[in-house]
Parts: sequence; C-alpha cells; structure tokens
Amino acid sequence: MKTPVDIGLNAVIVAVTDEVPRILTVKKSSYIPGFSKKRRSAGDWTRDALPFGPLDPSSDQTLERALRQWVREQTGLELGYVEQLYTFADRNRFSREWKGSPRMISIAYLALVREVKPSGASESEWVDWYRFFPWEDWRTGRPAAIDQPIAPALIRWVRDAPVDSGRRQRRERIDISFGLGGVPWNGELVLERYELLYEAGLAAEAIYDHAPKAVRPVGNQEPKQYAGVHVGQPMAFDHRRILATALGRLRGKIKYRPVVFELLPPTFTLWQLQRLVEALSGVRLHKQNLRRLLEKGGLVEGTGRLDASTGGRPAELFRFRRDVLRERPAPGVGLPGLRQS
Repeated sequence: MKTPVDIGLNAVIVAVTDEVPRILTVKKSSYIPGFSKKRRSAGDWTRDALPFGPLDPSSDQTLERALRQWVREQTGLELGYVEQLYTFADRNRFSREWKGSPRMISIAYLALVREVKPSGASESEWVDWYRFFPWEDWRTGRPAAIDQPIAPALIRWVRDAPVDSGRRQRRERIDISFGLGGVPWNGELVLERYELLYEAGLAAEAIYDHAPKAVRPVGNQEPKQYAGVHVGQPMAFDHRRILATALGRLRGKIKYRPVVFELLPPTFTLWQLQRLVEALSGVRLHKQNLRRLLEKGGLVEGTGRLDASTGGRPAELFRFRRDVLRERPAPGVGLPGLRQS
C-alpha cells in the first residue's frame, strides 16, 4: 500500500532592522492541507511558524513561483532574493501523520528582504531570530544560556550514555558544537547545536513530538527531560530546525557571496554594513580589518555623498559595486576577526 504524500513550501524570510536579525512568522493555518481554517487552541499551532503552503502539482508551474505567490497572498510581501534551502521529509514531522494523514514533505527556501509591515491573509509579524536561539548571539560576549542551563544539562546527558564510547562521542559533539573544552566557537554550526539540544531533550519540540501516547509508534521512547530544562522559544512543527538550517546557511554564505547587500538600502555607511554583518553572524568584527577587506575586494564604492543622520561626524555613503560579480568567483564580505573588547 502506497503512503499518500503532501508537498509543501516553507519560506525563511529574513530582514535586519536596527541591528536585529528578524524573521517573518505567521499564526494562521488555513492554507495548510488537512488543517481547519480556525487557529488551533493547543499544540503546534499555538507557536510561531514560518510561512508555508501547499504545492499544487496541477497548476504551479515552478516551485519558486508558487512560493512567491502564496507569500504575497499571506503576507503582502514581494520577495526579491530567494534560494532553495533544503528538503525536509522525515516521517512524523507533523503529529497528525501518526493518525494516518499524508506524509508532509516540505521544500524550504531562504529569502532576504528589507523589512516592511506585513499584510495579507495571515496573521504575520517580524520576530528577532535570537528569541529562538539565544545561545547564538555572541555580540556582547559568551551567551549566559550556554553556561546555564545548557552546559550543565548536556554534561548530565553525557553521563547518562549507557556505554563509555557513547559518553565519549556525546562529549566530543557538545565540545565541538558549543565551543566547550577549549574548542573554538564555530558560528556556522547552528543546525548541529539545535539537533544536539533536541536529541538531549532540551528543546521543547522534542518533548511535544513524542507526547501523544495514544498515537505514539511502538518502541518510540520519549526523550528524558533534564530538570524541565528547555532553551529558546519553540516553534510549530519542525520549523525551528528549518530556521536553524537557514541561519547556518546564511552565516556560511556571508564569507563567499555578497548576500548581505540584499538586506541594505541602495546606499549605506560602512558602519551600517558592519553592524548588519555582526547581527547575522552573532559576533563583533574588527572594524579596521573589515574595511581593509572591503577595500581589497572592491565590494563597495563611494558615492561622494555624506550621511548627516548619524548624530556625529557625517559618514560617507557607499553602494555595492556589482561589477565584482564578474571579477571574482567568491565575492563575500567575510568575518575578519572578532573585535577586541
């Protein structure tokens, strides 16, 4: 017997406003196959979700066109830069699959925009993405969430491994992922960190995903909760995993593609550019090194005009030099070292 399948499209829509990286979230589910038009009062749908909707194989000519159309309908946004992110197809991504509903396969996209007030058919709003990943923002130093409660809970999880080899493997994973035990922090490992927290039962989604005992598959054990520790705000379904994938992709892409300029106005100061890169990467950058890198790479060019709105000495306005796309195969901004405090 063949298992029926629904195909959906997810959008991680990113903007940076006032040095805050934000994503667009939605509240209504009227466009999701199998869901009622009323907002759910409990479970998944009480949480923030990424915009998503179905693919109609009979009428949608391309995936991207379908994505742009229903994002426009739901949020009122016209997307500019869009790239396909990943396909999420694990079984039981939606708890209703346990009750016989079709398996949901979601093709996720990353979109970069400048923030505007959303409209459209859904209840949508812009939300700081560090609300979901508080351990990812190092701009004011090592996040407090890592030392308490994450590290102690993960160490208890290591000790609970049934064999020595399992304990060693778990310890290595948490050291590499969270920069513990003398290992340097790697900002791109966003998904690995979230997956680790999920596996250890420290992400609330792990508990919810295994909660419905009446429909839980035989042998699927509920993850242990470590003193009720849950970190970061959960999202509906597996949308925090999708968001983690997008954040890791974007942080890596900064180094080799000029994607940050999709989030800036046509003209900007170098200070605005630095603060935007810092907001996305979660670290403070060395000002002089960044400017040397921009000058050497020919990524920006001066306009000859000044921005007098800075409140101090007027700063020169720059623009992205698009010719760099023809000149170099990997024209990224890079992350030129941490700023020394």
